[in-house]
Amino acid sequence: MPMKTTKKIAIGICTSSYSYDAAEPDPSRRHQVGVDWRRTDVARAAIKDDLLYTLGGAMTIFRAVRNSAENRLRSVLETGIDPGASGVPGPRRIGNVEPVDGDTEDVTDPVATPTLQAVRDRVQTHLIENFKGHKLTHLVADILRTKGFTCEVSPEGPDGGVDILAGSGPLGLDDPRVVVEVKSEESQVSALVVRGLQGAISTQGASQGLLVAWGGLNAAARREIRTNRLSIRVWEAEQVLDQLFETYDVLPEETQRLIPMKRAWVLDEEAG
Repeated sequence: MPMKTTKKIAIGICTSSYSYDAAEPDPSRRHQVGVDWRRTDVARAAIKDDLLYTLGGAMTIFRAVRNSAENRLRSVLETGIDPGASGVPGPRRIGNVEPVDGDTEDVTDPVATPTLQAVRDRVQTHLIENFKGHKLTHLVADILRTKGFTCEVSPEGPDGGVDILAGSGPLGLDDPRVVVEVKSEESQVSALVVRGLQGAISTQGASQGLLVAWGGLNAAARREIRTNRLSIRVWEAEQVLDQLFETYDVLPEETQRLIPMKRAWVLDEEAG
C-alpha cells in the first residue's frame, strides 16, 4: 500500500478474507480485509519503476503478477530492496488460492492512473539509473550552489564522512558551514553513518550537517537524528526530488542535459 502521509510503501500479509461490517459508522471502512502490516517504512526509491507503476493501479485491492511482482514484494518485505524482474524467479502459485469466479482480468495488474506521484517516480528512477555513487554527490553540490553555497566536492573514494564541504560568502568560509554526506544506496542507512557525520561536523569546524540518504534511515538512525535535529538535516529521495524540481531552472546546463525535463501544468485530480 503506497502511504500518502509519509510517501513510504507499506507491505503486509492478509490474515483474513473479505468481510462487510454494516455496523461501521464510516461507510468507507465497511469493506474490510484483515492485514498484518509487517513493514511501513519501505522507501519508494528502493522499488523499481515498473513495480511502482503496478502499485499505482487504480484499484484498492488487486493481484500483482507482471514482472514477478509478487516474489519481488516478498523480497522487499524481507530485505527492504526490490531485486528487479531479473533478480527473482517467476511468479509462483500460493496454495490453492484462486481469484473469485476464476476471473483474473479485472483484478490483475490494473493500468495505473497517471498522477503527479507517477511523474515523480519516473524522475526518481532516472536518477537511480544515472546518478549512482559520486554522481549523486555532484548533483547535490549543484543544488546547494543554486542556494548560494560555495561547494568543495571530495574526490571519489574514502572521504572520512565528508562528501561536500559547503560554506557561505565569496570564499565559502562564512557561516553557515555545512558538512554533507551523500549515500546513494537504495538500502537504509544506519545510526553509524549519522554518528560519522556528527564527528565530521566537529573535526571540520562546521556548524551544520546534511545527510543525503537516498534509501532512507533505519529506526536507530532516525532516533539518532532526533537527538541532533538542531544541527543535522536529512534529505531522503523525496526531499532530493523536491530540491531538484525547485532549483531545476537555475541548475547548470550540463546537469539539465543529464536530467532532461520540461514543465507541464496539469489539473491535480487528487486535490480536495
